[in-house]
Amino acid sequence: MPPQPAIEVRGLARRFGELEAVKGVSFEVAEGELFGFLGPNGAGKTTTINMLCTLLRPTGGSATVHGFDVVHQRSDVRRSIGLVFQQTTVDEYLSAEQNLRFHAYAYDVPSQLRDQRIEELLTMVELWDRRKGRVRTFSGGMKRRLEIARGLVHHPKVLFLDEPTIGLDPQTRRHIWDYLLRLREQEHLTIFLTTQYLDEAENCDRIAIIDRGEIVALDSPDGLKREVGGDLITFSTPDSAAGAAEVKTRYHVEPMVQDGLVRFHVPAGDTFLPEFVRTFPQPLTSVSLKRPSLEDVFITMTGHEIRDSELDAREQLLHGAGRWGRRH
Repeated sequence: MPPQPAIEVRGLARRFGELEAVKGVSFEVAEGELFGFLGPNGAGKTTTINMLCTLLRPTGGSATVHGFDVVHQRSDVRRSIGLVFQQTTVDEYLSAEQNLRFHAYAYDVPSQLRDQRIEELLTMVELWDRRKGRVRTFSGGMKRRLEIARGLVHHPKVLFLDEPTIGLDPQTRRHIWDYLLRLREQEHLTIFLTTQYLDEAENCDRIAIIDRGEIVALDSPDGLKREVGGDLITFSTPDSAAGAAEVKTRYHVEPMVQDGLVRFHVPAGDTFLPEFVRTFPQPLTSVSLKRPSLEDVFITMTGHEIRDSELDAREQLLHGAGRWGRRH
């Protein structure tokens, strides 16, 4: 009999008035997996994570975390998980050690284990030397590391991270990821994270791409890139529509035209490109070859870039929130 998944989601949905923020998503996360939800702001990532963490009640579907139902067994779910929010929630007037000790009390960590656990975690995130310092003197990266340590005090089975590196500089983001990957091994954790950073999603075992409340693709990073269909050729020509039509006729592929550029995929771009440049009947003002990336996957699966989707989603959310406020 296969092991029970750490997270199991079936048709999970959430409405805010007339706005359907999450539209019946389904997926599973295996025990010990690093699972990523990739999408722009407003795509439904935080709404999904809030439902899984029992902070928001679903309006449809079902979900279990560590075998517990998120609606009917909320206390059991909460004891089984750690959670790091987008915004800082540590008490800045307490020390790092006091923040972890308060959390340990709240979760009934046995007294004989508290000091050991606090020292282990603060050492792991390189804050042991600053354990007596008030958090208000910490940098943004130090606060985020402290929040990750706090979320692990009670030995959770699943760690939820909602945009764990948002607002941090690239170097600090890289350090946070070093800690997360080390924690996964040392704590034998299942990690569920949301992110809008394509480079971060590369660290995941599997990624669900969510756009406008729906999962449009789910696979490993390499699997998603293979689905795109090969290497990406991008070129510009004085008439992009005519160029795209020529590509479709000559190579029997479906090109995409965006911002005046024609994009299409071929199995082996390095051997295809020289012949393409030499024989293409229209003048080429630029041409490039690129191996598939997660950004290419997102564009292919959704028809737009992740930044464009972020703007559209924000407008939709604001419009929907306004209607919700008038009706309720």
